[in-house]
Amino acid sequence: MTLLQRIYSFGIYALCASMGGFIVNALVLNTVEARQFRVPEAVQLYTDDELVRLIRQNTHLQRVRDVDNCQLYQDIKAQAEVERRPAYQFLYGDMLAYAVCYDRNVELGVAYMQEAAGQGLPEALEQLGRYYHVGKLVQADMHRAILYLREAASLGSLPAQKRFAGILLAGHGSALDMEAAYHYLHNAVTGSEQEHRQIQRILLGLEEKLPPRIVERARKPLNV
Repeated sequence: MTLLQRIYSFGIYALCASMGGFIVNALVLNTVEARQFRVPEAVQLYTDDELVRLIRQNTHLQRVRDVDNCQLYQDIKAQAEVERRPAYQFLYGDMLAYAVCYDRNVELGVAYMQEAAGQGLPEALEQLGRYYHVGKLVQADMHRAILYLREAASLGSLPAQKRFAGILLAGHGSALDMEAAYHYLHNAVTGSEQEHRQIQRILLGLEEKLPPRIVERARKPLNV
């Protein structure tokens, strides 16, 4: 082999080695970048039971914003507007009212809460009753508060049952409301000793305002 041929062969070898190193480095770099910038997995839409559980725990807004990074905001709107699922109407309403993943729109948010309440969602009924009781987002209105809370209480919402009874003990509502409040709380079930004692105190307060025969009637089991 001539000197010129040897120089040419060495050049080809050096070029291949250089290209091989470049390719290896590029592959390593791409692998590292892929790990750093991995596309987040798609978030699955919540089931109705799962969403109701989040609402009861008051973690629904945190879940949408902080855990799921607002990925479902369009799906939530569609479920509320098109499918008219009450739990999603409540969620969408709360998101609008508290500027979670959307610009704040209190009026529309409350309207969606009312849509959910109109479909009988106890959590929506309880929240609207609470808001009308304390004047949050809406003007305080004891009559509306009692209407919403009584309906939520009849559907088994323990927070609504306690608030409903508390409003009556403060001098609002009617004798029929008081009997209903006693009936719901007497049949309430709770695993919390603290809550159990609280219910007992409320029942004693109601007993002081009700005739014995009404108390006896109110102690009947539910749906009897």
